Amino acid sequence: MLTHLVTPLLMCIGMGLAYLGAFAHPAPHHMPVAVVGSSRSAQLLAQSINDKAGGDLEVRTVAHRSTAVDQLKHQDIFGAYVPKGDGSGKGRGGAGDGNGQARVSGNAGATEDGRSPGEARSAGDGRSPGDGTAATPELLVATAASDTSASVVQKIFTPLAAQQGAPLKVTDVAPTADDDPTGQGIFFLLVAISIGSYASVAVIGGAGAVLPIRLRAALAVGTSFVVSLIGTAFAGPVFHLVDHGLWGLWGMAWLYSAGILLIGTGLHTFLKRWTTLGVMALFVMLNFTSSGGIFRPEMQNGFFAALHSFWNGAGFVEGVRSHVYFDGYGLSGHLWTLALWLVVGVLMVGVAALAERRRRSAEAEAAANAAAVAAAAVAATVPEPAPKPVRGPVDDGVEEELEEAVGV
Repeated sequence: MLTHLVTPLLMCIGMGLAYLGAFAHPAPHHMPVAVVGSSRSAQLLAQSINDKAGGDLEVRTVAHRSTAVDQLKHQDIFGAYVPKGDGSGKGRGGAGDGNGQARVSGNAGATEDGRSPGEARSAGDGRSPGDGTAATPELLVATAASDTSASVVQKIFTPLAAQQGAPLKVTDVAPTADDDPTGQGIFFLLVAISIGSYASVAVIGGAGAVLPIRLRAALAVGTSFVVSLIGTAFAGPVFHLVDHGLWGLWGMAWLYSAGILLIGTGLHTFLKRWTTLGVMALFVMLNFTSSGGIFRPEMQNGFFAALHSFWNGAGFVEGVRSHVYFDGYGLSGHLWTLALWLVVGVLMVGVAALAERRRRSAEAEAAANAAAVAAAAVAATVPEPAPKPVRGPVDDGVEEELEEAVGV
């Protein structure tokens, strides 16, 4: 019985190392931000921030406010500071979210009614009417990319605004859905789809172990279809995490779920009772922590930041963000990530099928050899019947004499 406790203990160790290693000490690592302005003072401000950050930030300057907005919507930067009185706008627009609106918060990142950054809406772009200059220091963020990154950037630039003797206006150029103000609902959707997928692996691999591998693979694909529909229902009509693009979200959910189920189904051939631990390590411990749903890679250490570039959970989270909030920018790369994991799942099932075929051939050959050995052993233990004596002509003569004697 004690050997069965090894699995949950390993799960405990793995979850602790993964979650605490990824989330315990979040801090910016080369996070790209910008200072808006082409003047000498803007360049000096950017250089000063870079020097004080010590590698935590990568500060660049952009000439115009609209350029900063474009870079935020392309997730090239995660914050842009517009100093007070800087003529960066030059009369050009671009703070909107695609519908001519941006979310704006007031003093030091909060609105007058006490709401958190990004919860108030304003049709303005944070500039003084008609002159294209910032009346107060303004910070441009995109909470749809990461609410935690936006909060970190706000903490960094709020003291700079205080030095200018003015409150900091925070403008959200890429707001999230109204029913998902932090944007983290996509991460928890990832959790739900992941659990439905890897838990189904245990059922298909355990109860369905007697089935052919092709039938188990078909069950995995069918289960992924159901899991993706459930996830899409959660995202749309149930919790309203997204307000458009549900069909695209469903497609990514299916790619993600099918990849997990096929990989897990293939692994069960080799791992057997350790399959649950294996899929948890792949699709929980390493997956949730590197997905970028809570902290983007710029807020994590190098290991999890590296995983973010190719792991399937990151492909799903970033793909949904790109599809729903950033007009599909960078979506193709995230779709390729999910598709490649699905291909890995198909290859894993193929390898499992070959292994099972060889295993069956080896078992059949072993059974034939065992039967031959058993037959030989039985033959060796049973004595052979004695040969019947062959009578010759002498024996016939003796028999005739005996008959005559008996007659006399």
